[in-house]
Amino acid sequence: MPSNQFVAKSRRLRSTIYSSRIENQGVTSYTIYNHMLLPAGFEGSLEETYNHLKNHVQIWDVAAERQIEIKGKDAYQLVQLMTCRDLSKAKEGKCYYCPIIDENGGMINDPVVLKFNNEKWWISIADSDVMLFAKGLALGKNFEVSITEPDVNIMAVQGPKAFDLLERVFGKEILKLKFYNFKYFNFKNAKHLIARSGWSKQGGVEIYVENTKSGLELYDLLFEEGKELNVKPGCPHLIERIEGALLSYGNDMDINDNPLECGLDKFVHLENDIDFLGKEKLIKIKENGINKKLMGVKINLDKINLRSAIHLTIGDKIIGEIRSAVFSPTFKMVIGIAMINKPYFLSKDQFDIVIENRKYKGEICDIPFV
Repeated sequence: MPSNQFVAKSRRLRSTIYSSRIENQGVTSYTIYNHMLLPAGFEGSLEETYNHLKNHVQIWDVAAERQIEIKGKDAYQLVQLMTCRDLSKAKEGKCYYCPIIDENGGMINDPVVLKFNNEKWWISIADSDVMLFAKGLALGKNFEVSITEPDVNIMAVQGPKAFDLLERVFGKEILKLKFYNFKYFNFKNAKHLIARSGWSKQGGVEIYVENTKSGLELYDLLFEEGKELNVKPGCPHLIERIEGALLSYGNDMDINDNPLECGLDKFVHLENDIDFLGKEKLIKIKENGINKKLMGVKINLDKINLRSAIHLTIGDKIIGEIRSAVFSPTFKMVIGIAMINKPYFLSKDQFDIVIENRKYKGEICDIPFV
């Protein structure tokens, strides 16, 4: 972070239990996520940290990924009311990616939902205020539930050497954990919920720390045990997540977009008896067809600094907007995620984009990128 810029910390803008650790480890920038500090960069170029993530192992402070706990007799009914994904056969100890939508089908959030049992669920949220949304629905429906934000601070262990490191701390049992499953593991007389998940395609886990003292001891031990594995602190990585088409709520999509437009069709279950908010709207949208869709774009550039959406045009017609973009070392060009209007998301035509008063050519493609 440039020396003339800083984040003014306060009780309203919460630090995490790991903040003192990562500041000693060279964090260079923060972003704000769920009213908390989320590390956004560490020492080294974006390409250097990208290569490290793809070849070694990183530990991320992602405590800003907050949990909304829904507990009580009507917990399942409330969670199902919020998402278009059918959770009627959800299993205990499993994670589920679940678009949360409003009465118009607009995206409220795209969390991972953890099922403990029918009367206890955690919603591991992206960056929007799900708690107030859940409370409003619960009050309106007279559901018997409690809705709280437990003091849970996630650290993620990500990268191809993640399980080499985890085995050193938790033993071979951690290797049996299946993708999008979670269970409790013991560490120094404390239990830590560990899920085989994370916001990268490089593999790893997320550790849901409920015991601060034990969590910090675990954080320190992971770095100690990972020295010969070239462990480093890290954070969700812009290049890696765009290459893997991992969508970012608030960047790639928001309440003005529905899950069908965001390519999340397999999580939209309309042909059943489950009741969820916005179901009739989504049925009509599916019958009539979508008018826009998230797509990939490729632009023959060697850098881009995208702070807001930029229009894409063909001739004098706006055909969509690019919402996230970065130079990809893999593709040797700028790649991005864009919302493209119909019929252009079908034809995959070339388009024009103006950056810093210069016009460039780009092409529409599918995501993930190939």
